[in-house]
Amino acid sequence: MPTPFPYPDTEPRLPSQGPAVRQSVQLQTRASLRHCTRWFVTLVNSTKVCLVLFVWTPPADVSADGSTKEQTAMLTKRFLPEDGIPGLTSYTLEDPGMQANLQPWVEMECLQLSHGRRVADFDCLNLGRQKIVRERQSASVQKVGRATSDFCTVSISSQDATARFSEHSCAVEESIFFMPGGMEFDIHVPAGGETVYAGFSQQEFLQCARILNPKEWERPPPSVLALKSPYRVDFKAALEFGLQLAQDFDGSEEPLHEDILRAHVLQTALDIVVSGEDGHEPSHSERLRALEIGKKARAFVEAQLDSATLPTLVNLCTELGISERTLRYAMQQYVGLSPTVYLRRCRLNRVRALLAAADPQETTVTQAAMHFGFLHLGRFAGHYRRMFAETPSQTLAS
Repeated sequence: MPTPFPYPDTEPRLPSQGPAVRQSVQLQTRASLRHCTRWFVTLVNSTKVCLVLFVWTPPADVSADGSTKEQTAMLTKRFLPEDGIPGLTSYTLEDPGMQANLQPWVEMECLQLSHGRRVADFDCLNLGRQKIVRERQSASVQKVGRATSDFCTVSISSQDATARFSEHSCAVEESIFFMPGGMEFDIHVPAGGETVYAGFSQQEFLQCARILNPKEWERPPPSVLALKSPYRVDFKAALEFGLQLAQDFDGSEEPLHEDILRAHVLQTALDIVVSGEDGHEPSHSERLRALEIGKKARAFVEAQLDSATLPTLVNLCTELGISERTLRYAMQQYVGLSPTVYLRRCRLNRVRALLAAADPQETTVTQAAMHFGFLHLGRFAGHYRRMFAETPSQTLAS
């Protein structure tokens, strides 16, 4: 795994940390250079690395001779152990300029539009080629700017009559927004509003989207997409869970499986932007093909699990050379389940088999669950109990 890229200049430099600690710091940003640059390394896949240059231009109050006005924000930050996790940072901000500077993957100006000293609470989980960001506004703000060319986002905002993402209203129920890389944006978030988004390498995101839905995602959309999706709740839950998981992690228990978390967030976002229903009634030959696809899918999933690899919709569609829509129809005909539910139930069966054969003195439920990609242990326990009519601990003890 490549070394995590450095934080932007708004990040204080700190000595090496042992166990996770909480610190309150005064962050002072000095814009002593007219242009500050930072290279970020994005892992596109196991063999290809893309280097992207981001440029930050300081506020207009930098004088010609280099003298500056200090920007100060009260910050509360939680530092994680140095175990390869890029980490979670949490801030309470009193300067809208800092809200923009803390997101160097977009070129943005943030303007405060309502009274109050406190502007926002800001949380960011840096997962390398992915970002999870939550902004809770204490003051109304307008955010104007442009996304960098290889950075796309999937986001949700509080439903409010005055909230707006460019030309799209955020008041529409179940609305989710996809912003392609290089896109200009003009966003208004009222006081009390919340925005949560996941940011991805657009190259990686589109590669996966084309596999699942090649017809619709041959090229990135030309503007911000406003989508209506019943998966909105699931998407927000996935992002909130990622932030909470990193916040609770202290390095003393099970490791934080960032690869699994990245895959989960990516797949949840893909479920939203590539989903669609097809009203076409299949022929008999298409039904036979669906049966063959179902058999091949089952064999591939079992082989992946046998090799301790978690199967995903993307690698399943890649292996079979089909779209997500074709796979969805085939699995519905084959086992009466969506591909996502089928994959989860295959993993649940593997956990059950592992627990049934394990020694309770050597194996824990948490270890077994995480081995097969279940990070949210509460949800895992619920799925397990509904599936097998017993708790995981009962299976382990039997």
